[in-house]
Amino acid sequence: MQNTEKNSVYKNIQDAISHAGKKMGLSDVTINNITNPYNIIDESVMVPEIGKEINMYRVQFNNALGPYKGGIRFHPEVNLDEVKTLAITMMLKCSLVGIPLGGAKGGATLNPRDYNEHQIEGVARAWARTMAPYIGVDKDIPAPDVNTNGQIMSYILDEYEKTVGRSEPGVITGKPLDLGGSKGRMQATSQGGIYAMLKILEYNPDLAGDKRVIIQGFGNVGSYAATILVDEGFTVIGISDSHGAIYSQNGIDVKMVSEKKSQERISLHDMFGGDDSVEKISNKELLIHDCDILIPAALDNQITKDNAKDIKAKLIVELANNPTSKEADAILKERNIILIPDFLANAGGVTVSYFEWVQNRQQFYWSAKEVDDKLHTIIVQATHAVHTLSQKENLTLREAGFRIAVERVGKAAALRGHN
Repeated sequence: MQNTEKNSVYKNIQDAISHAGKKMGLSDVTINNITNPYNIIDESVMVPEIGKEINMYRVQFNNALGPYKGGIRFHPEVNLDEVKTLAITMMLKCSLVGIPLGGAKGGATLNPRDYNEHQIEGVARAWARTMAPYIGVDKDIPAPDVNTNGQIMSYILDEYEKTVGRSEPGVITGKPLDLGGSKGRMQATSQGGIYAMLKILEYNPDLAGDKRVIIQGFGNVGSYAATILVDEGFTVIGISDSHGAIYSQNGIDVKMVSEKKSQERISLHDMFGGDDSVEKISNKELLIHDCDILIPAALDNQITKDNAKDIKAKLIVELANNPTSKEADAILKERNIILIPDFLANAGGVTVSYFEWVQNRQQFYWSAKEVDDKLHTIIVQATHAVHTLSQKENLTLREAGFRIAVERVGKAAALRGHN
């Protein structure tokens, strides 16, 4: 997405928060407090391992409810507008599901494919040194995001602890289990989204139709979502990667695809090149193919005013961040298509990151079942609250979610005197 579009998404979120805040009688001071970042770190940092400077960012949005929380992405299009947009979304996400954390996001502007493992480690360590004064177990807790993973979090943890001169495992989440990571973290975003979806289907069973699902994006989140859905009795009929999409009314063996993807770098089109029963189409075409449930799990700005009128799904579950434009939201509302918004649907990731932080703080670790049970409770309660308010006030799930999230963080800010 271009910078102007990212800035537009950020402004749309600010406007939605302002609208919700005014409806609830929050003061202009409080609304201003929760619609603008508290702190922005924007540095050009020399990375010796690659011999040049890299732009590095951290936006700390609001800590009225608790320490800042949010991921770090390594991507060539990372810029300040994008990081601000993701940080304000994190604030809403933590507030909506009721965990005591604020919003933050970080990143570095580079294409990891252009560098080897040693150079990527250099970027991670440079990021940790640069941000060491601003992060901490009681201050700001980063995590993985696009193109970062448990190994990169391990480098950041190690460099941070070297820089500050003490052990502090809870400063980073999304770590490998051997360094204090939490069980259930890898699939948490997907699992949380499916829990939210199943709860909405309890209230609206007709939306399930024949349980045919399309998932745009087959990375970590999309692939886990596909596997969980199959186990829940759904049929995944369409998936995609960055090279294109495949579609089959008979269903796709997502477990086989996932295993093959993890073993070799192969596109879906190449994988099914000789199979005439599987359609090879584009990502754009996949979004408007026939299905009951559509799950955008890839990039932002995928459902727009140009294609919203052609979507066949009765239910959309936003596992990606900001995949639906403001104009598309209005079209979907008019067409009575139910949409579970990103700051509810993909809140499972930050919820289990919160669990990891708690476990690190007490140095006492939970079983996979304990983590999953706690995740289920939090997501189901949040989904119930959003659905109940949407029915009571005749709101979309996104509008109801904004109301609840804004009320919580707004009250916390006002109690602190920011009113």
